[in-house]
Amino acid sequence: MQKIESDYFEQFKKSTEYEAFKKSPVAYFCAEYALESGFPSYAGGLGILSGDYIRVAGKQRFPLLAVGIRYQRGQSLPSKEDKKSNITLTKVVDKDGKDILILIPIEHRDVHVKAWHWQEGDAEVYLLDTDIEENNIGDRGITKNLYDMDRDIRLKQEIILGIGGFRLLAALGYHASVYHLNEGHSAFLALELIRHEMEHQKVNFKEACEYAKQHILFTNHTLALAGQEKFAPEKVAQFIEMCAKDVCLDGSVISDLGLPASDVNMFSMTTFSFRLSSKANTVSKIHYDNAQLVWPGQAMDNVTNGIFIDRWDKIGNSTENILSAHLENKRKLLSLVKERTGQSWGENDLVFVWARRLVEYKQPLFLFSDIEKLVEIFKNSPVPIRMIFAGPNVPNDNHFQDILEGIFTEKLPGSAVFIDEYNIDLSQIFTSGADVWLNTPMIGTEACGTSGMKAALNGALSLSTSDGWINEVNHEDVGWVTHDSSSNADMLRLIQDEVIPAYAEHLENPNSSLWSERMIRARRLILEQFPTTRMLREYIEKLYLPILAQKHNHRVE
Repeated sequence: MQKIESDYFEQFKKSTEYEAFKKSPVAYFCAEYALESGFPSYAGGLGILSGDYIRVAGKQRFPLLAVGIRYQRGQSLPSKEDKKSNITLTKVVDKDGKDILILIPIEHRDVHVKAWHWQEGDAEVYLLDTDIEENNIGDRGITKNLYDMDRDIRLKQEIILGIGGFRLLAALGYHASVYHLNEGHSAFLALELIRHEMEHQKVNFKEACEYAKQHILFTNHTLALAGQEKFAPEKVAQFIEMCAKDVCLDGSVISDLGLPASDVNMFSMTTFSFRLSSKANTVSKIHYDNAQLVWPGQAMDNVTNGIFIDRWDKIGNSTENILSAHLENKRKLLSLVKERTGQSWGENDLVFVWARRLVEYKQPLFLFSDIEKLVEIFKNSPVPIRMIFAGPNVPNDNHFQDILEGIFTEKLPGSAVFIDEYNIDLSQIFTSGADVWLNTPMIGTEACGTSGMKAALNGALSLSTSDGWINEVNHEDVGWVTHDSSSNADMLRLIQDEVIPAYAEHLENPNSSLWSERMIRARRLILEQFPTTRMLREYIEKLYLPILAQKHNHRVE
């Protein structure tokens, strides 16, 4: 499959469409990018995905420019903040070597924005920054915290990302053929695009909206209402008033574009994104099915997410050596557990790992609602069972951590641990060293769940509810799946009756066990069906090329 994808890109580079993208690249906007483990530019799966995506675009030399924000701090609590990072950023300057400054009207003043450039091979990202001397102290703090808890600051961040990102690319001489909104945080860029259309096409606001839409693609990741970005309409109208005047409108007219039919009292960035884009997509097939129920009548395509193999593969080229390579990775995981918790576990212990953000819909407490049954399973297992739970130490999420640590101390001492951090480096250790990868979201709420892909790539078997990408494959190829996410009874049954016996049998004859066969199948499945090369190809074929070819598609001068 990887060779097929490589051949595709080699042929694509000879096409007239590729030349068109070189002249007018894809502009990819996201609120977070996982660029380097200790750099506070990502919070979780969205940032990991965008970091993978820009890398595959760079590797394949597909013309794509990424835009984000340079934050000073991530979401972690103070004890886990300010990790040292060796990341290299360069100031974005003009031809005379002077910093490029972008002015963004917010409320009744201009906020000054400068930009930084990150590059790794042919992958590159522009990061916007308000922490400069030209701004007052309040505006300097706009880009301080990733996903700031202050709603006014969060709204300002989204204005900076969307409008500021558009203006930065224009100042650099880039005129995108496609503006790809990876989630709705950057959707205000549509206002700037509309303004340009009004000026250069000599049309009114309504007509300019239709022109602007032809350039915009919106990728939705969030079905849960609680996870969708919403603001008070009056705040949106107030903050974008000066931008609205540029198109001869009142701010309330624009804020009305984000009012969903279900709640006209809140401005939804998701609704705004759908209304001002001509193409939209989901990120797994089950996500698509559920999105049709949440937004009936909304036209959408689907591109299931993938992972950047070069970044996550800790097995290497030889699948035949998967057992020895996985054991070496497992030793690194066990060493980490001993270092962080003091627990010494054996190489033949059956190690389960649950690692992601501790949020309600991911159900971090799912396995423990019948704790006595779980304790009984641990006690009666012929092999020692170990569980690792991990997640970033984030305000408002860490109450789950307190509950889990209490359960582990009281009910599973020495057998279950919590590691209160989760970054790229740790993720690589967890996904490559686990025997079983736990995934417990409420079915219909998880967009894709790419951490399970990374684990399967490295030979871990999945124990999951039937959500996200796992619902697209033969379950026997990757592990075990339950179709009940409201009760843990079936998952506990799977652990007791299938997972433990299979692992015990594997220990007796590892080279010809069903377990080792599944490890090989799981790895091959990821290599063949879920690399980001396949994902990028589908975005090009399903979405970028149709946008390029649309009747009203044209270059913004």
